[in-house]
Amino acid sequence: MYIKSLELKNYRNYENLCINISPGTNILYGDNAQGKTNILEALYLAGTTKSHRGSKDREIIQFDREEAHIRMMVERNGSTHKIDMHLKKNKSKGIAIDGVPIRKASELFGIVNIVFFSPEDLNIIKNGPAERRRFLDSEICQLSRLYMIELANYNKVVAQRNKLLKEISFSGRMADTLEIWDEQMVRYGKSIISERKKFISRLNDILSEIHQNLTGGKEQILITYEPNVSEEAFSEELKAGRERDLRFGQSYTGPHRDDFCVRVNDIDIRKYGSQGQQRTAALSLKLAEIRLVEEEIHDTPVLLLDDVLSELDSSRQNYLLDCIKDIQTVITCTGLDEFVNHRFNIDRIFKVTDGTVDFVNEVVG
Repeated sequence: MYIKSLELKNYRNYENLCINISPGTNILYGDNAQGKTNILEALYLAGTTKSHRGSKDREIIQFDREEAHIRMMVERNGSTHKIDMHLKKNKSKGIAIDGVPIRKASELFGIVNIVFFSPEDLNIIKNGPAERRRFLDSEICQLSRLYMIELANYNKVVAQRNKLLKEISFSGRMADTLEIWDEQMVRYGKSIISERKKFISRLNDILSEIHQNLTGGKEQILITYEPNVSEEAFSEELKAGRERDLRFGQSYTGPHRDDFCVRVNDIDIRKYGSQGQQRTAALSLKLAEIRLVEEEIHDTPVLLLDDVLSELDSSRQNYLLDCIKDIQTVITCTGLDEFVNHRFNIDRIFKVTDGTVDFVNEVVG
């Protein structure tokens, strides 16, 4: 599986762009704030329907335009697929696969698997629980269409329940309908808790070896799931907390408040780890994610690296580059020195300057 080409129209600082992407290693280099990350964002958005930045569609479309367009060509199992995405300022995005419109994001599942790695991901460990939940959800959604659907349904139910809690608190009306939303919340929530539990178990199986290699065998890592509520107790605890939820207009029970603990040599590095330990653990997580996707789809995912190498020391750079040499990779950076120094093979180089992309060279290394 690999991405063959990308076309953009009225997308952020790109009025028109068309680039052909090598199945190997692709480098986008140039100064900061020229539009390199925008290309990675567009690839990820076309493959998942979501911006890795969490941006809304209207924020992506050029200021004086009403729509933006992404077209991505993907090669998979000998067949070429075309993903078209229209972003609209005041309407939901439109998506078509091979010219056929789709209604749900889950219909994109299986066309392309993308792993995105940015400097912000190096802070997964030290940031708050929301960042770690986002990591869990984005990774499990790559592996399970059912999880993607259940998570979307759960999030809609939580939003509707919170809206109802505020309405009841304000007017006293519609209190009798709360039970219906509670039942749906428990139904979808139990499935999410179960899948997260399974994912973390699989993650630990792969993570240990990667982390030992990264640390020269000096550190043992373990991920421990910290559910806000167990599957068995979800219904009862939701009822028990209803008065509190009504008082604050928020749902305080459920997997939308989960977390996971990262322990290195039995120390919780969220609180007590050095920055080096936290970054190494985050790198281990992303590399384990690649391995999990490979096992699940019996193919390699597409890897997007957004200026990550400059954030890593030389030993971790070497390990990462060794791990990705057989994967289609699109890398952004400000210069090519890291790759030349590591004698890393580059298949295609593009120079990005203020919203224009120039093809530079076919092969380096």
